[in-house]
Amino acid sequence: MRKFLSLVALGLTLAAGVAQAAEPAKAAAPAAPTAAAAPAASAPVADKTPQQSKMATCNKDAEGKKGDERKTFMKSCLSTKVEPAASPKSAQQNKMKSCNADAAGKKGDERKAFMSECLKSK
Repeated sequence: MRKFLSLVALGLTLAAGVAQAAEPAKAAAPAAPTAAAAPAASAPVADKTPQQSKMATCNKDAEGKKGDERKTFMKSCLSTKVEPAASPKSAQQNKMKSCNADAAGKKGDERKAFMSECLKSK
């Protein structure tokens, strides 16, 4: 029993020493990510996902707001839909619709040749 109590006391002493030694590391740890976060925050928006860029924009617009006002603003800002820019796929789809309408009444090889020429020219 005496050895057991000695081991427990030794264990507690070591644990306290390790915890105390870890305290300065914890204090220094937040400083490092903050410094590393600053260059990341100034990175171009193109590297971010659409959600991340939306969050950054809303966060910038919410400066000066606090509490419930900020919470309400962020909720409405983040829930708004952003109109996507016309992608190459939609441009191709529009081209297909136009050529398809023009090819009405054509069949077989004639339609195939017309569609090929129409899609290349537009």
